[in-house]
Amino acid sequence: MEFHPFIEKSSTQEIKTIQEEKLQKLLAYLEGNSPFYQRLFTENNINIAEIRTLEDLQKIPTTSKNDLQQHNHDFFCISPDKIVDYSTTSGTLGDPVTFGLSDGDLERLAYNEAISFACAGIQKGDVVQMITTIDKRFMAGLAYFLGLRKMGASVVRMGPGIPELQWDSIFRYKPKYLITVPSFLLKMIDYAEKHGLDYKNSSVYGAVCIGESIKNQDFTDNILSQKIKEKWNIKLFSTYASTEMSTAFTECEFQIGGHHHPELIITEILDDDGNVVKESESGELTITTLGVEAIPLLRFKTGDIVKAHYEPCQCGRNTMRLGPVIGRKQQMIKYKGTTLYPPAMNDILNDFNNILCYQIVIQSNEIGLDEIIIKVSTEQENENFVNEVRDHFRAKLRVSPKIEVIDFDILSKTVFNPNSRKPITFIDLR
Repeated sequence: MEFHPFIEKSSTQEIKTIQEEKLQKLLAYLEGNSPFYQRLFTENNINIAEIRTLEDLQKIPTTSKNDLQQHNHDFFCISPDKIVDYSTTSGTLGDPVTFGLSDGDLERLAYNEAISFACAGIQKGDVVQMITTIDKRFMAGLAYFLGLRKMGASVVRMGPGIPELQWDSIFRYKPKYLITVPSFLLKMIDYAEKHGLDYKNSSVYGAVCIGESIKNQDFTDNILSQKIKEKWNIKLFSTYASTEMSTAFTECEFQIGGHHHPELIITEILDDDGNVVKESESGELTITTLGVEAIPLLRFKTGDIVKAHYEPCQCGRNTMRLGPVIGRKQQMIKYKGTTLYPPAMNDILNDFNNILCYQIVIQSNEIGLDEIIIKVSTEQENENFVNEVRDHFRAKLRVSPKIEVIDFDILSKTVFNPNSRKPITFIDLR
C-alpha cells in the first residue's frame, strides 16, 4: 500500500474537487444518521443539496466542544453493536467526551497515522519505540500502534515514564524513532548523564513529538527543542492532532509545519465572527472530518488558534501546512492590557535549567481581572532566582506575574498527575 497518497501532490484545484465530492457524501450521511446534525439542518432550514462547494460550508453553523459535551450521544451515527473501541478526549478543557470508533474508523485511523509517519520519514522495517500510553481510553496511543503496524514498522510498546526502562529498551531493540512528549526527552538525557550511558551514540535518529510544541511561529526551534538538541543531536518532528479530528498534521523532513491530509479532513481557519481569515492571519481551526462512520463532525471548532501556510513545500506536497498552535481560544489571558496564551509562558519557563517543574495558574481577582500565578520548583531557592524569572517575563512578554516557589515533592504531584496523559502545566480557575 502506498503511504504517500497521490492527492497530496495533486494541484490545489484537484484537491478541492475531491474534497467537495467527499463533503457531499458526508452531508448525506449526516442527514441520514446523525440525530444532532438532523436537528441542526432542520432548525437552520439547511438544504444539503445547496452545499456544493467548500465555500458553501459558510452557510452551516459551526459545532463547538460544548455541543459535544452536552449532546454526546446524539453525535453517534452507528448503533452500539458496531462500535469496536471507546476512546475519550483528554479533557484539557472541561469534561472528556466519549468517542466510539467502528471497524472502518480504526482502519481510517491506521491509514492516517501511516501516511503521517511516512511524512516524517518512518519506513517499513524501522523500529519505533512508543513512549506513550496505549490504554486509559487514549485514542492516540492506539492510533500510533495501528499506523506503524499498517506501514510495516516494528513497535516497542514501552508506555510513558521510567527513563531507566526506556534506555534498557533502546539499547536492546535499537529503535530508530521514538514517539514521545518532548519534555520527557530531557528527563531521559538527565538520567543517561547521571548513569554514564552513551546516549549520544544510540540507535535513535529522531523523535515524533506529541502534546507539546517544539517550534516557534517561524518554524525555528523553540527553547524546549533547543535544550534537547544541545545535548542530543536527534531530529524532532512536530505533530498536531486531536481525538475529535481522528487525523494528524505531521511535519515532513523540511519541517515547516504539519501537512494537511485533504482526503481525511476539511479545514477552515475562522476569526471571532466566524469568517475565514486572510491567508497570513491566525484564527481558530475549524474542521470537517471525512470518512468517519461513528462520530463524523461538520464545521467543528477545535478551540486551537493556528496559522496556515500555503506556499509550496520542497517535499512536493501541495497541501496546506499548519504552524505551531499559538494557544487555545478558551485559555486566552488578558493581563494588564496584554493578550497572552500559555505556550508563550511555557517557552519562558523552559528557558531555565534549574526549574524542576512548574505550573501556571490563572484566576480572577476580586475586581474580575485575570491574575497569573507561576508556581515553580527549583534547585536554587533565593530572591535572585525569583527576580530573574520575573525579569525574563517582563522582557519577553511585558508582564510581571506573581511567582511562588513550591517544594518539588508537592508541586510534582499536581503537575504529573497519574490520571492525566500530559503534564498539567496550566490550570484555569476563572
